Amino acid sequence: MKVLVAVDSSPSSESAVAEAAARPWPADTTFSVLNVVDVQRFARLPVLIEDAKREAEHTVNAAVQRLSQVGHTAQSEIAMGFPRRAISDCAKELHADLIMLGSHGHSAIGRLLIGSVAQAVLRNAPCSVEIVRQSANGTVSSHALKILLATDGSDFSVGAVHSVAKRPWPAGTVVKVLSVEEIVIFENQLAASSLSAVYPASLIEELTQAAHERSSFAVQAAKEILHRAGIQAVSDPCAPVGDPRGIILDVAQSWPTDMIVMGSHGRRGIDRFLMGSISEAVATHARCSVEVIRPEKSDQP
Repeated sequence: MKVLVAVDSSPSSESAVAEAAARPWPADTTFSVLNVVDVQRFARLPVLIEDAKREAEHTVNAAVQRLSQVGHTAQSEIAMGFPRRAISDCAKELHADLIMLGSHGHSAIGRLLIGSVAQAVLRNAPCSVEIVRQSANGTVSSHALKILLATDGSDFSVGAVHSVAKRPWPAGTVVKVLSVEEIVIFENQLAASSLSAVYPASLIEELTQAAHERSSFAVQAAKEILHRAGIQAVSDPCAPVGDPRGIILDVAQSWPTDMIVMGSHGRRGIDRFLMGSISEAVATHARCSVEVIRPEKSDQP
């Protein structure tokens, strides 16, 4: 597994490096620590670029040393350009499987504006992305984790389940599998009335039952995959009904969760641009770390 850890000099980046250092990984995992010198910041003061490069080297080398001290293989990468593009470009060049980068924090404005860089990476990265947030008690992932795995039963969600299943996790880690029965939300009463006039109540009931069956099947299938991998998996007796974005965030807070894991819609065209309003909304507003998993090329539908 190849992990790209994007860092700067902020505390949020320190949290990302700490998570990477503390968490167990597959035996063949290698790390690349990247700092992008934002040329736009120095457009009017090019004389400061050399100082910025030296600072970048110091930041990257400190992170590499921390990873190396715990036995990981790590190398440094420094790029010049615009971070929003350069991180994804570097991930593509390195054939990275996962990008890890820090969030701005737990505050409301920090969650709302996780950063144009993080948002751009989420939308455009050629691989899975984890937005790392430090847990409320300040601990890192050397302890047992509570992972909320959201699935809708799609190929992308199943791919996310398999990704979690084939990675090692701290002893005692529990994965809670969640599938939401999404309901149709109408902008106004006229739209709802129009639907009632066109579709009989029996059909609406049939669609509702089908949604329930899909959710139940998705949860059971995910749990079976995780159990076969030796990972403890649990779920609630009934699938919640409503807007998945709000429900996932609510469950993550009430459980409470160390990490939310979700599948992405893919990497092609409009799917890449809108990678899933659910995934992006959860990554933006969650109080914990969020990993959005994209399928490997050979696994894409």
